[in-house]
Amino acid sequence: MVGKALRLLTLLGEAPGGMTLSELARRAGYPVSTTHRLLASIAREEFAVLDDDRRWSLGLRMFELGQRVLHAKGFAGVATPVLQRLTRQTGEPSLMSVLEGHQQLYVHYVEGTQQVQITGEPGKRGPLHCTSMGKCLIAFAPEQHREELLTELDLPAMGPNTITDRQRFRTEIEQVRAQGYAVSDEEHEAGILAIGVPVLDPGGTAAAALSAAAPAFRSSIEQMHAYLPPLHQAAKELAIGLPRR
Repeated sequence: MVGKALRLLTLLGEAPGGMTLSELARRAGYPVSTTHRLLASIAREEFAVLDDDRRWSLGLRMFELGQRVLHAKGFAGVATPVLQRLTRQTGEPSLMSVLEGHQQLYVHYVEGTQQVQITGEPGKRGPLHCTSMGKCLIAFAPEQHREELLTELDLPAMGPNTITDRQRFRTEIEQVRAQGYAVSDEEHEAGILAIGVPVLDPGGTAAAALSAAAPAFRSSIEQMHAYLPPLHQAAKELAIGLPRR
């Protein structure tokens, strides 16, 4: 039952506007009666709430725990000023993610200063193979995990330039590891460019990754290479300040 309750919380986390009991039961694949019983249980502990429109959403208890995790991992106190300075230097949004299995978890985002910009959503999971941060996380993962990802990771086409050939992808990751940064040239989504670097621990493993992203109409991959010095500086500062995972 604990697993089922956690499944409901996960689904609610994917629905900022909330869900009705029937919607949630259908998404979870549980009977309505079971879903209602689980929701009543987690609502008593303030992990979920029911609004006046009879829609369920995550409660403040989840927000409280999330904030504690951010502070414990250093993502709030340490990362915020570093990413804010990075954004002032580039004018573009700064993003930060960590490796979670075969995905990346976005843990921090600072809005850029341009009128039109790329947005990020902390707490959301994303693909590894088609983003600059994801490539860095693979390239600087522990050797066994890196080889597992290179061998088993799905490579679906997500943007017009996504690398879907496994040998070509392996070559790409080798290049990222050699040069210390990665780019994404409309690989995740059409019209979106990004350049990223790893945040390395003393053993040379990526504790996290950083990136700057921009719309293709305003920039080019060549122009975005100018962001590498501030990105590398930010990564060095975070490597010192972030607690070990």
